[in-house]
Amino acid sequence: MRARLLGFAIAVAATAPAKAERLITTLSTSRVLIQSNFTGTDVVLVGSVERDAQTVARRGGYDIVVTVTGPRENILTFRKERIFGIWVNADSRTFVKAPSYLTVLSNRTITDIADINTLRRTQTGLARILLPQEISGDIADSIRDDPFRQAFLRLKIERNLFREIQNGVTFFTPALFRAAIPIPDNAPTGNYDIDVKVFADGALLSRQQTALEVVKVGFEQFVATAARDYGLLYGLATALMAVLTGWFASVVFRKD
Repeated sequence: MRARLLGFAIAVAATAPAKAERLITTLSTSRVLIQSNFTGTDVVLVGSVERDAQTVARRGGYDIVVTVTGPRENILTFRKERIFGIWVNADSRTFVKAPSYLTVLSNRTITDIADINTLRRTQTGLARILLPQEISGDIADSIRDDPFRQAFLRLKIERNLFREIQNGVTFFTPALFRAAIPIPDNAPTGNYDIDVKVFADGALLSRQQTALEVVKVGFEQFVATAARDYGLLYGLATALMAVLTGWFASVVFRKD
């Protein structure tokens, strides 16, 4: 697989017209299928940085940052407090259109690639993503030290849904690179956006966006579709199955 991807990337780079310094990328697959035995996989991205004859060579080489964003959703979070010995939900925040999955891969430490203002302006790195919150009807981005934001990021990282891998991009040559995008077994289904940025000497030179899709197939898709589109029938069917299972167990293990 690795040799085939490398050969394909070289072929694309050789045939593409050189108009400016730009990115050319390809994925090992554009569709990840989730079945009952799915335990996670990697989607390999291979890319090349192309420059025309008028563009000078970069003495310091290129830096690559790949940001993969899963389907966005509104997420309601709570902060618990212990009042009179009982833990209760004391406060809440709604994260508006927050990524359900987010992975950032780079060839080295992101803060070494560009200055903080450039990283913040280009929203590069896990610490600089926008996480707008809805508070009393108003929507605004959360500050970095906000406890809800920190708790949200911590929980996502613990579930392997948010990652920052600072050696996740490997160069074959000064311009040809590879990145393995991890798709965990609990990855949400939907469309994933892939944003590839190329930096040099601390400046953003070019970026390219592509996408992949994560879908359930087989019996898992049937169950998910039934639960979503036919909720009442799905509930009745699962209740009936529970009753029949209990009855069958009572017959099998009955002591006469």
